[in-house]
Amino acid sequence: MKLPLVPTARAAWIAALSAPVALLIAAAAPAAWVVAPAAGVALLVVIVLDALVAGRLNDWRVIAPHDCEVGEPLHVQVLADLSARAGGGAVEAALEFDSRLADSGRAFVALQPDQGNDTWQGDIALTPNRRGTATLGRIWLRWNGPLGLGSRQMQHDLDDAIRIWPDLSPVRSPALQHFLRDAQFGLIARRIRGEGTQFEALSEYEPGMDRRRIDWKASARHTRLYARENESERNNQIVFAFDCGQAMCEPVDGLPRIDRAVSAALTAAYVALKGGDRVSLFGFTARPQIATPFYGETRQFHRLQAAAAALDYHSEEPNFTLALATLSSRLQRRSMVVVFSDFTDPTGAEIMIESLGRLVDHHLVLFVTIADSELSDMEGAEPDTLDNLAKAVTADTLSRQRALVLQRLRQMGIDVIEAPWDRIGYRLIDAYLAVKRSGAIG
Repeated sequence: MKLPLVPTARAAWIAALSAPVALLIAAAAPAAWVVAPAAGVALLVVIVLDALVAGRLNDWRVIAPHDCEVGEPLHVQVLADLSARAGGGAVEAALEFDSRLADSGRAFVALQPDQGNDTWQGDIALTPNRRGTATLGRIWLRWNGPLGLGSRQMQHDLDDAIRIWPDLSPVRSPALQHFLRDAQFGLIARRIRGEGTQFEALSEYEPGMDRRRIDWKASARHTRLYARENESERNNQIVFAFDCGQAMCEPVDGLPRIDRAVSAALTAAYVALKGGDRVSLFGFTARPQIATPFYGETRQFHRLQAAAAALDYHSEEPNFTLALATLSSRLQRRSMVVVFSDFTDPTGAEIMIESLGRLVDHHLVLFVTIADSELSDMEGAEPDTLDNLAKAVTADTLSRQRALVLQRLRQMGIDVIEAPWDRIGYRLIDAYLAVKRSGAIG
């Protein structure tokens, strides 16, 4: 660890402004030329003395959590213990880190004194923009002397790793927890009568019951009206399939689409596990990347979270034919397959439609895509310039092509969810519960 004495920006400005004065003195009084170097030496001495009385660094620490979530604030604290410090002067820190923690890759903070001791502290707020493991690479500490002319500086390499997980704030939200407490598929496993397709019991028919539930054969045997009470099916297989290709790596409101999709899928997966179903994750690009086994207990939710964190970002186009054929071969019985994807050109969309068409023959398929807010903004912009007019026309064409693709998927019997990123999770939960009530998976 090196603690060099360095001049500050104030000292550099003083030296720069003194140069013209020295030239004027040399021109007006050549015999007094010695004044200029003497002044320079004096300034250098003052800089060194100011840096020496800046204080001594006894200890320092960088405190950062080992885990965080993408898109959620991450606070890194810097502590410095300085002694023998002659009042005044700023204390500053700079951090260099992985670009996953922030696009700039570095951050600066001014440290403030802690009352009653020699500790200085500062807090750096970062917002992780991608999942994975990020590192804090290096720290610089600089503390100035009371005159602000000289400073001491420390540089040290760091080896702190921070794991960036998918965003689970929707799972922890009070609204969802309240829903899970009170909904049919709540926290306490119980039989859910009156809906679904699995027969549970017969009960005497009462006014107000759905007439379609009347069991006419049983009623004829008992000469009284009896209704069937069904139980919602459990142990269904739910697969969340992620396109990790180029289109899904494009950002939407600051985060890649794939991260928005992962957050929505994990929220729905949590509800599905609470409902007694089994959940698996599947990720693909040019070839399948991740395929987890089916998990059926909420205590195994962390395994889904870890698998989702491992979904990487790829700049290549996805191979829907290979990926969905591989997924179909893994599924031994009818399942609900939720595909998160996006498309940018008609050719790629055509291949996607053909592959989904083969999958829908044997499984219940939901297609989830995030509404393109930028496209909508360009469509609605005032055509006050030729550039804006061209953008509006292009955006309108792309929107029409997108609507045609989604319409074709609906005609094939695929449920399509298109919504802003902050709503797709709840829309997906609604769709899952509707399918669960109808018994369409089994």
